[in-house]
Amino acid sequence: MKKTLRIQIFAALLILPLLVGLSMSSGNIVKAAANETSVDTTSVSENDNVFRVGMEAGYPPFNWTQNDASNGGVKIDGNEEYAGGYDVEIAKIIAEKLGKELVIVKTEWDGLVPALQSGKIDAIIAGMSPTAERKETIDFTDIYYKSNLVMVVLKGGQYENATSIQDFSDAKITAQLNTFHYSVIDQIDGVLKQTAMDNFPAMRVALQSGIIDGYVSERPEGVSASAKNHNFVMVEFQEGFVTNEEDTAISVGVAKGSDLTPKINEILAGVSQEQRQQLMDDAIKNQPGSEAEQTSLSWVVSIIKENGPMFLRGAGMTLLVSMIGTVLGFFLGLIVGVVKTIPVPVKRGKRILQKIINALLSIYVEIFRGTPMIVQAMVIYYGSALAFGIHMNPVGAAIFIVSINTGAYMSEIIRGGIVSIDKGQFEAAEAIGMNHFQTMSNVVLPQVIRNILPATGNEFVINIKDTSVLNVIAVTELYFQTKSVAGNNFRYFESFFVACVIYFVMTFTVTRILRYLEKRLDGPANYSMNQMQV
Repeated sequence: MKKTLRIQIFAALLILPLLVGLSMSSGNIVKAAANETSVDTTSVSENDNVFRVGMEAGYPPFNWTQNDASNGGVKIDGNEEYAGGYDVEIAKIIAEKLGKELVIVKTEWDGLVPALQSGKIDAIIAGMSPTAERKETIDFTDIYYKSNLVMVVLKGGQYENATSIQDFSDAKITAQLNTFHYSVIDQIDGVLKQTAMDNFPAMRVALQSGIIDGYVSERPEGVSASAKNHNFVMVEFQEGFVTNEEDTAISVGVAKGSDLTPKINEILAGVSQEQRQQLMDDAIKNQPGSEAEQTSLSWVVSIIKENGPMFLRGAGMTLLVSMIGTVLGFFLGLIVGVVKTIPVPVKRGKRILQKIINALLSIYVEIFRGTPMIVQAMVIYYGSALAFGIHMNPVGAAIFIVSINTGAYMSEIIRGGIVSIDKGQFEAAEAIGMNHFQTMSNVVLPQVIRNILPATGNEFVINIKDTSVLNVIAVTELYFQTKSVAGNNFRYFESFFVACVIYFVMTFTVTRILRYLEKRLDGPANYSMNQMQV
């Protein structure tokens, strides 16, 4: 019993370092500033010679993803793709005047502000308007572009010839989440306001499929959408939305109190209005995408041909994170599951200690099983920087998050597997002098691992699909790459069809491999015994 308790304490003490160690062992993913006890949210670049700019790289003509450095593209940090567009050109001007190297950090829209607040990036240059709500959390520079609101609708539809926003009464209209575009929809009398969507590719898919009748956008995006997809039309109004100047303006987002604000303002003041308009005209002309009419099958072939490397890199990242996360999560769950099934000690002090340990493990399990992975990603990745000054590498953080999430689920799967073993086997092992550790390692766990293999396979498959939420911490997995491709070519069905096939191939292959392992562990259906002849 003493040895069992020592094992229990050791395993419990191992869990906290393991949780931290997972993040630190994945390729130098933690960068903590020496002798710093708080996070410097003003600017990461104050300590180095780079200017880190966050953007979606999927909102043409402001920003997009491309395969090479053509038309002034800038390499995306930690990726083999390049970012181009109006925002990139503005960022290049600012970085040059600051005397720093420009680094583009590709991040989902909802992750841009947390990335800035936590010091992951120095500025947001992503077509962001300096609204009053955003000004409460971050600062903005002077305006670097000003536009007007339009509506993007289907060509040949009943709203193509609209001249007033009131013509959209009874229409199903939406806009991007967390933008002022969504709030102005309320100015349309009788409008059927739809749920806000995360990004423009999602809205374009909804429009093309008839789920919505239109979405609110800005003129440059509307020009791009209608030019690159002949099914779309941009509607400009004679009687349009009532907006404030700050709503239709676009500024550079910086951290509260950042020293970059006056410097960037001075730089922007030196960029003439003619130069800004020329940059936008060039961006609209140079954005990726073909205007040629093709069949869906031809588009699929064309998309694979032009964007195959992006899909493959996204699939590789998805497999890397899900595979390592599942393996590490399995061993973490194994430790927790074994510890939680240790018999209750006889002595009162040991019983109290065991209850405390089990309570801590139960808290871990319930928290990570009871919260979505996307929330865990936001809290761990950005929260660790804000609270402790720990800056994780996005890939390492993704592996860490998937590991601890999987560990919580696997612990209950393993615990259930242990409980399902017949008690007689425990009693038999105890009768021949085995302690709890020996019983587990030699008798119980070999059976448990075989029995839970299907459930482990399910976790692996789930992790392959759930990595799609990790784009909020700048992990360019398959789903994020697909959104970038679809945002560039405006062919959403075909782009996501390619992604669907890739996801299916990955999950089907994993399932087949695990089925093969199950059969190997089962052994032959019939056993024969050789009898000794006397």
